[in-house]
Amino acid sequence: MSAKFAAPLLALALGACAATIPIQKTPRQLEKPIAPIDEAGPLFASTCEDWDEWDKPAYPVRIHGNTFLVGTCGIASVLITGTNGHILIDSGTEAGADLVLRNIRRLGFDPADIKVLLHSHEHHDHVGGMARLQQVTGAELYASADAAKAFESGLPISSDPQAGMHEPFPIARVDRVIAGGDTIRVGNLALTAIATPGHSPGALSWHWGSCEGAECNRIVYADSLSPVSADAYKFSDHPEYLTDYRASLTRIEAVPCDILITPHPSASNMLDRMAGRSPWIDSEACENYAEALRERLEERVKKEQGE
Repeated sequence: MSAKFAAPLLALALGACAATIPIQKTPRQLEKPIAPIDEAGPLFASTCEDWDEWDKPAYPVRIHGNTFLVGTCGIASVLITGTNGHILIDSGTEAGADLVLRNIRRLGFDPADIKVLLHSHEHHDHVGGMARLQQVTGAELYASADAAKAFESGLPISSDPQAGMHEPFPIARVDRVIAGGDTIRVGNLALTAIATPGHSPGALSWHWGSCEGAECNRIVYADSLSPVSADAYKFSDHPEYLTDYRASLTRIEAVPCDILITPHPSASNMLDRMAGRSPWIDSEACENYAEALRERLEERVKKEQGE
């Protein structure tokens, strides 16, 4: 169900702290909007399959207001546009970066107007193209401390549950180290980071608000948070990491969100939602997403412990 807001700020409680989700207002569209969900969504759904190939081209789609999905069928990339520059979250693979750039241009935006690059988790399928995007856009890359180490080496760090599983990706320059709770601002844009270690140590999720005319929605780009690891890794052997992982799920569960996006589109039932077979706007999306992942994690831990 869509949320309506009369004020430009939304109050968000995360744990004991209070934060706000600034709402990006967009002018009423006098001309036909770019890639509206009711038109571009079915095109995306008809082109892509569930858990599709990482580098399979997809149609760009307006998520809401100033927010666009510009990735591939298998890997999300999210563009948030502003009057003084844009923000892009995730690059896709090294090869996928050029598909992302193509979609940005298809929407009529100039990649040179992207000022900041952000990430979800620091694996090659989601950030392998960051170096390419830096080269084309000239944008600065902001990363969590653990993700910054991965960008410096092109590989997951040793504490990553998937260390040793991935091929290296091109090294990218990190311009600023950020943490959960930090708000990234570019002109009239403001996105707030949520620390969500679990799938990887440096994973970040993001939340922001966007208005389209009088309709305002809270958008969350929630990290994968699935308990995937190398064969020899046991989450139960790392109690501190497991505690942080569970805390990440609690944070996502607590974030008010009307529209959920995930690094792998299928993880948030994107095809059915794009095709109109499932609700596009769902105020319980983040809660349900976190609960499903919590069940998977606890099942994994029980299995590791022989229960």
